[in-house]
Amino acid sequence: MVDNVQNIESNKCENECRPYGSDALPRGIVSSTSNLEMRPLWGSPKKKNDAKPPRSLLAIAAGIKQKENVNKMVKRFPSNQFVVMLFHYDGIVDEWMDLEWSDRAIHVSAINQTKWWFAKRFMHPDILPEYNYIFLWDEDLGVENFNPERYISIVKDEGLEISQPALDPSRSEVHHQITVRGRRSRVHRRIYKNRRCDGNSTAPPCTGWVEMMAPVFSRAAWRCAWYMIQNDLIHAWGLDMQLGYCAQGDRTKNVGVVDSEYIVHQGLPTLGRFDENKWKSGIKLDLFVSKIFDSHLESTSEWLAKCIRRGHISSLVALQVAQLEGQLPYQIITDCKSQVLKYLIMILQLRTYGELVHSLHLGTI
Repeated sequence: MVDNVQNIESNKCENECRPYGSDALPRGIVSSTSNLEMRPLWGSPKKKNDAKPPRSLLAIAAGIKQKENVNKMVKRFPSNQFVVMLFHYDGIVDEWMDLEWSDRAIHVSAINQTKWWFAKRFMHPDILPEYNYIFLWDEDLGVENFNPERYISIVKDEGLEISQPALDPSRSEVHHQITVRGRRSRVHRRIYKNRRCDGNSTAPPCTGWVEMMAPVFSRAAWRCAWYMIQNDLIHAWGLDMQLGYCAQGDRTKNVGVVDSEYIVHQGLPTLGRFDENKWKSGIKLDLFVSKIFDSHLESTSEWLAKCIRRGHISSLVALQVAQLEGQLPYQIITDCKSQVLKYLIMILQLRTYGELVHSLHLGTI
């Protein structure tokens, strides 16, 4: 009787755990995962029992204008340990084919799409189960002082599930103090900043935080993070503040910045058509949003009003963000022109937060 109950429960579990849509197939032929390994069109395929070294994935959103820099980046990653995946946001692929590593890289092309748009659609965790670490990087990083093998050794030793290399402050565009390289440490997990960030802090931006231009995920952390990426969150706005949920435990311990292997963040605005004025507005908006997240002393409305007075953002942008943040900025509304309010009413009903940010960066608003 006991055996029958156990068999029934076992069969029930097996049926429920089967991939959706595979019920009609024999269990032995169902393959629920895959990989990015290329297969030859001719010759004998590799045997499954062939020993393969541990591998990781380097994925970069790249445009042809950054070909030289991306080439330098890829060459730092040993070909026997890393699979390379390029996301071509400008649609230009053929001009990369003269690089020695290009024919072994995976090339994906879609016009004017961001790294996170590509990642959500082409980096499903079931495609990446063989890769120990996922490097999801921007194209404008200097890697002269970065060694991927040493980096992986450090994050393993330190137990970091989500990490990033530190930034060289003398040569980088730095947005957040926690990313700055510490010269006397191998790794740091927090910053100390007046009364706002101290040894008792347990949340970003004081601890448990990395920036989105050069994150590195463990296999388990990426599985979690992939599900967190919303389909319209193409710029990953706010995602960095929530990644701690994917740290496989205590984010104050499992998320960190590696100081001994550091990079340069050039901060080049290369996605889409370059317009200096629009880019500067986008940078100011980036800083504005980070101020909102950083502030524990003032409300969103107060920050919006202050940013308008200082000329950091337009009243229209402020109203959009405030409304989408769920706050009613009375102080700001009194300072805005009536035509701005009318325009705002029209667009707020049409745009999600991700769509709004995307439009701001592309200059369509």
